[in-house]
Amino acid sequence: MRLARFATNNHIEYGIVDGELVRPVRGDIFKKPVPDGRAISIEEIKFLVPAVPTKVIALGMNYRSHAEELKLQIPDEPLFFYKPLSALIGMGDSIQYPPQSNRVDYEAEMAFVIGRQAKNVPISEALDYVFGYTCFNDITARDIQFRKNAIEFVKSKGFDTFGSVGPWIETEVEPSHLNIECLVNGEIKQKGNTNDLIFGVAEIINFVSKIMTLYPGDIIATGTPSGIGPLSVGDTVVVNVEKIGTLENTVVRSVPQSYAMEAT
Repeated sequence: MRLARFATNNHIEYGIVDGELVRPVRGDIFKKPVPDGRAISIEEIKFLVPAVPTKVIALGMNYRSHAEELKLQIPDEPLFFYKPLSALIGMGDSIQYPPQSNRVDYEAEMAFVIGRQAKNVPISEALDYVFGYTCFNDITARDIQFRKNAIEFVKSKGFDTFGSVGPWIETEVEPSHLNIECLVNGEIKQKGNTNDLIFGVAEIINFVSKIMTLYPGDIIATGTPSGIGPLSVGDTVVVNVEKIGTLENTVVRSVPQSYAMEAT
């Protein structure tokens, strides 16, 4: 099942993607959503971030090829960081190139969505806590990440729009051997496979759930393979994950904005 969160006529709901149609559902999406009988053309909807997480966790250095590419030591336990919720964008949304950076990179990834509350989960049971899988682009200000001889994960990866995810959640796929690729303006830039993951999905859940409780809707991105590279304003970047889907975004120049606090 491909479950999407979408907007139509200023109304947000969930639905099952069925070819060129979306069939809206009612009920708890993490249990047994039921189609309500309607069918809407995909052309009439706007795909949104496919889940509403309490947190977004991303793995660093979790592909052997990527660690070797950056000449960094392969970690002996999962290395993870947070993406703020304000970083999340969906299918077709724009990635904003911030003025603080001179190099913004793509990072194609497979992500998964937690389906039920998880704490101290053993590896043998971990996949039972996964609701499904989606595409993720862990956009990174590479020059900021390695500034001043330090690795700045949160700062370099936490800008608004630096976490593209979607277009839907695929609930029926085996995650251990999936091809991943990234295309920029139609040219393949990254090619990898989840069989190169240092820590697989079950190991990640086991490790993270010993530290913090995971809740339904939480998103965990599993890391990127080798082949990272820069984006420019005007580029169209596509993440393909085999058997899951295709995620597309365009890069635009960030427009400075300010927000005044309202009186309470």
